[in-house]
Amino acid sequence: MIGIKFFFRAIKQMLESLPVILEIQELDMKMIRLMNIKKQRRNESYKVQQELDDVVHKTVGKDEHIALTRKDLRILEAQITDVNMRIEKAEAKQNSIKKVEEFNAITGEITSAQREKTRLESQASEVTDRLVTEEESIQDLKNEVKRVQETSKSLQKELTVAIEEINREGNLLQKERAILATTANHDLLQIYERLLHNKKDRVLVAVENRTCSGCHIVLTAQHENLVRRCERPVFCEHCARLHYWKVEEEAVAGDVAVKRRRKK
Repeated sequence: MIGIKFFFRAIKQMLESLPVILEIQELDMKMIRLMNIKKQRRNESYKVQQELDDVVHKTVGKDEHIALTRKDLRILEAQITDVNMRIEKAEAKQNSIKKVEEFNAITGEITSAQREKTRLESQASEVTDRLVTEEESIQDLKNEVKRVQETSKSLQKELTVAIEEINREGNLLQKERAILATTANHDLLQIYERLLHNKKDRVLVAVENRTCSGCHIVLTAQHENLVRRCERPVFCEHCARLHYWKVEEEAVAGDVAVKRRRKK
């Protein structure tokens, strides 16, 4: 009999600690919100850094491609110079030749060299146009790199200030929570913290209109009565959150009903 009385007394003490757990929960929700903001800001910084890395990578690739294009252009220019020298030599040689057969043969060489020169010059013109386009493109990329670098620098400054403020506010919340935790029922606090660890959201929630305010699923009348009587911890059958009854709302509703009766 003494054991049963002790058990019910322990349960009663546990449930009397619900208001303290609610206060602790509010502090925990603020800390979770701060952590989410910190994570969001860091994600923003990561995205900007990723964008910067992508633009820098494209710029490096474009630089390498331009270097190869310039090399191709130099090779073509060297080949054109070589063909011009061949044509000049052939024309000089042709002037000293008196035989028709040799003259015609050199003329054929000159004609072939001129066709080769025309082809090389056409290729060189295409490569030059491509080089101009690529140089304009890389200038746009370099401007983009500069813009993203400035954005990243500005964001890093904002992020540093924001994280310092978040950490400062978080430390104050943790100190306040530690003080409250010393006044809370140890067993109930452990239950709450275990639920919070799993859900990362409110786990001590009210029953409103026979509905769990956590998962918003309708409960049975028997379940609502158990919560209302507050004789033992009652968990939601659907989301496993710990339920409590808002006594103040029930009292307000009763006052309103009395006023209406008086008015009638």
